Amino acid sequence: MLIKPISELSKDETQRLLDRGTGLQDVMTPVISILDDVRKNGDPALRKYTKQFDKADISDIEVTHKEIHEAVFSLDKVLLSHLKKAADNIRAFHEAHIPKDWMREFAPGIKLGQRITPLGAVGAYVPGGRASYPSTALMTVIPAKVAGVKEVIVCTPPGPGGMVNPLTLAAAHIARADRVFRIGGVQAIAAMAYGTGTIPKVDKIVGPGNVYVTAAKMACGTAIDFPAGPSEVLIIADESARADFIASDMIAQAEHDPNAVSILVTPSAELAEKVGREIGTQAEKAPREEIIRKSLENAAILTGTLDECIAFSNKFAPEHLEIVTREDILGRILHAGSIFIGSYAPVSAGDYASGTNHVLPTAGYARMFSGLNTDHFVIKSSVQIIEKKGLESIGGTIMGLAEAEGLSAHANAVRIRRG
Repeated sequence: MLIKPISELSKDETQRLLDRGTGLQDVMTPVISILDDVRKNGDPALRKYTKQFDKADISDIEVTHKEIHEAVFSLDKVLLSHLKKAADNIRAFHEAHIPKDWMREFAPGIKLGQRITPLGAVGAYVPGGRASYPSTALMTVIPAKVAGVKEVIVCTPPGPGGMVNPLTLAAAHIARADRVFRIGGVQAIAAMAYGTGTIPKVDKIVGPGNVYVTAAKMACGTAIDFPAGPSEVLIIADESARADFIASDMIAQAEHDPNAVSILVTPSAELAEKVGREIGTQAEKAPREEIIRKSLENAAILTGTLDECIAFSNKFAPEHLEIVTREDILGRILHAGSIFIGSYAPVSAGDYASGTNHVLPTAGYARMFSGLNTDHFVIKSSVQIIEKKGLESIGGTIMGLAEAEGLSAHANAVRIRRG
């Protein structure tokens, strides 16, 4: 773990922290090969890669309604209630910002507006692998359904026996997914992008995944949400923060993946020292200690002025940003996927139950992408209602600009209406 004042970071150290590349180019050749195979050969290719990568022989690619209902009824009732509460909060948050149609008169005879149309079909990728992620089923399916998408399908990797994790199936059911398929990895992205005999082609693919899944999303030619790779948190904290809280949040990110990134920037050298000690103590007790230790090689504790901390955060553009400072600095934050303010707002709240979405841009993409929300699932069409008097008021401008561009037919389309 890098521990250093921000002002003493070398150029290479700074670039290593800011770049935190996902290695997409390193995996693009095998990814494209799998995409092409699935596009040409459909379901047989899906079965082949599921056996190769997931060690599962599958005959039925689609999970049956019976399997889903059995999964729901097999769950502990308390755990099921937690899933439902999380789903209710996620649904309520996303319902609060559904985009709406609008229309108003901007000038006499000219009404302009916007028409909102939901996508027809969306594919949600729910990772498996090192852990099951039923929360991701909630986060990807619910906003799509809230936005009005008619068909939302889920692809998720099976276990070695070919069965999908019951928690994931229950979450997909609670989120109101229309269909679930036991396919993961690059092959799942290919199936949703191109369609197979079993899996329908979708208009857009959303959801996080490993470097192979992210590369497949970017190469498949279908609309996606954004690149979403290994998880990351950056924490801005001053002397008012509790070291044990901060350390627990850094470790929480570290347990996701060996490539996850956790960074603390603070004006308090004393807090930095305490957090470093706390991380060592807490990591020893964590069940996923091996993953955490590996991930913490990407971690950093940096000290500097509060201004330096904010500037570093804005350059880093973190997936998750925690702010634990006496001073209100939210207005100075430029780029972050999701922001958590105060000692009692850990990232895990947004990961599961507060209602905000945990599918977020990583690796600096928060500079240009928003986290998953209802806007990702709709098309916004501009609408114009123009009367004769309205066209007369802008006709000269239209014709003048059209003629200047050498498009006389455009000008004539107005001229012929003016008589």
